[in-house]
Amino acid sequence: MYRLFCRNVIDLPTNISLNYFWCGGFMLSFFLVLQIVSGVVLSLLYVSDSVLSFGCVLDISGDSFFGWLVRYLHVWGVSFIFILLLVHIGRSLYYSSYLKFSVWNVGFVLYLLMMVEAFLGYVLPWHQMSYWAATVLTSILQVLPLVGPVLYKYVVGGFSVTSVTLVRVFSLHVCLAFLLIGLSVVHLYYLHAVGSNNPLVVGVGYGDFVFFNSFYVLKDGFVLFFLISLLFFFIWGFPDLFLDVESFIEADPLVTPVSIKPEWYFLAFYAMLRSVSSKLGGLVLVVVFLFLLWLPSYNASCVYFLDRQVVFWFVAWLFFVLSVLGSLHPEVPFVGVSFVVSIVTVLLLSLFKGGWVISFTPLLGCFSLLSCF
Repeated sequence: MYRLFCRNVIDLPTNISLNYFWCGGFMLSFFLVLQIVSGVVLSLLYVSDSVLSFGCVLDISGDSFFGWLVRYLHVWGVSFIFILLLVHIGRSLYYSSYLKFSVWNVGFVLYLLMMVEAFLGYVLPWHQMSYWAATVLTSILQVLPLVGPVLYKYVVGGFSVTSVTLVRVFSLHVCLAFLLIGLSVVHLYYLHAVGSNNPLVVGVGYGDFVFFNSFYVLKDGFVLFFLISLLFFFIWGFPDLFLDVESFIEADPLVTPVSIKPEWYFLAFYAMLRSVSSKLGGLVLVVVFLFLLWLPSYNASCVYFLDRQVVFWFVAWLFFVLSVLGSLHPEVPFVGVSFVVSIVTVLLLSLFKGGWVISFTPLLGCFSLLSCF
């Protein structure tokens, strides 16, 4: 075990040109462990019941010994994970790291499962926004052809979101967390097997390398110290920054909030879903976007192509615009603008993945093969 640890952490050969954008994997691992530890503590105090859950969460925040700290570590840890995930995925797209198919495929599955895990955790406090967000998003299952109604009843445990749903959500939330740990290890295994990409996209993964310790241990440690300081700054200064007013009201199936919206990391997809009048059309739009985001085509890196950099930053900017539109009330003109921005985002992402294809000259063909296996 000690030799395995040394070979994969201390004596790991790493390209010397990696910048701070390559610290994302270590940061995500730390915050994932933080989520697991804080989540285990919270699971010992939580009661999955539609009558008791909301009061239980209030007791954890107000009456438990340092329960408030554990809860806000868990709440803010999710936001930090998704910020790091967006940067991590953005870096992979910018430098065409998805050419390493095994690493990219496992990483993308991790991203999808983390969104599912975050949504399940958002339902557990059983406040107004979490209840109605669960009601709206689970209702999308009903529009699936043939299996939709049956699948919806199986997921929610009845004809609507109830206490039965909450029990299932809690169980799946706990089990899925350990699956994420296992997939993270698989992701790390494939990364160490093929080597990391580098900013200049020159040579193979283990060309021109240094050992991970202490060159990158110090660099990652500096970024980790900065993020932990930022985490505690928000916990002590702005603990409820991303919480809606409805998050402080117990779930009431008879009172619908004026505007239903999920957490900030789902807002872009939420804007796409509601930009189409048909629920099935909105779901198709989101699936197409995720498919194009995943598609591991043979593209050259953005480093040497100014026009591809422009397309990349346009896609990133439009994704941010969609997040802002998703937080606004679904009315004219926001719904129409969301539809236009969604279509333009999908088209630009298609151009980003379909253009600048690597020519299979002997040199580039060799590089592509070495990058994929």
